[in-house]
Amino acid sequence: MNIKAVVFDYGKVICLPPPTENREALLALTGLPVARLEELEQKHRSEYDRGTYDGRTYYKTLLEDGGIFLEDSVLEKLARLDSEGWKQIDPGTVTLMRDIKKLGLPIGILSNMPREFLTWARVHIPILGETGVAVFSCDVNAVKPEPRIYEILRDRLGCEFGEIVFFDDVPVNAARAAELGIRAFIWKNSAEAREVLRQTGGVLAGL
Repeated sequence: MNIKAVVFDYGKVICLPPPTENREALLALTGLPVARLEELEQKHRSEYDRGTYDGRTYYKTLLEDGGIFLEDSVLEKLARLDSEGWKQIDPGTVTLMRDIKKLGLPIGILSNMPREFLTWARVHIPILGETGVAVFSCDVNAVKPEPRIYEILRDRLGCEFGEIVFFDDVPVNAARAAELGIRAFIWKNSAEAREVLRQTGGVLAGL
């Protein structure tokens, strides 16, 4: 099949990973060891991204599950730190996306993203408004790697799974996409992604 759209995750793909100092500040406020915080994030993050929780409720739920009880002001600071960590855009990815668009091929976004951050991002991150289709978990009440969110992407793009190229930094998300027939790749950097796209041939060979 010919490629009809190239789709990108947001976190650690369109944006850079949270700075070390941001993560350290967040960790210090929680009072939890790194491994325990990561365990609790894995357990609860999907509902934050789905839109079930706002940021304060997410951290309240997560921390109380870990036996930590904090004031609302601290929970709100944690939510702000969380959002701040995802605001630094990777210019190489944005250039790649715009180069694909110049070739006449639609670009898209498929991302697990909490509502508060998405509200900010739609105003402050121009590339979000340059995509033909952008599917965010909090808007559709579905999160990767649930099949439904990929089905929503396919339907909005108006093509078959096999006509979509998708980049995600999370292996399980890329694996589920591949199971459905999407041409999915684990993201490493924009230079490698550009080469992957060139190798698919067709119009993308001109990247």
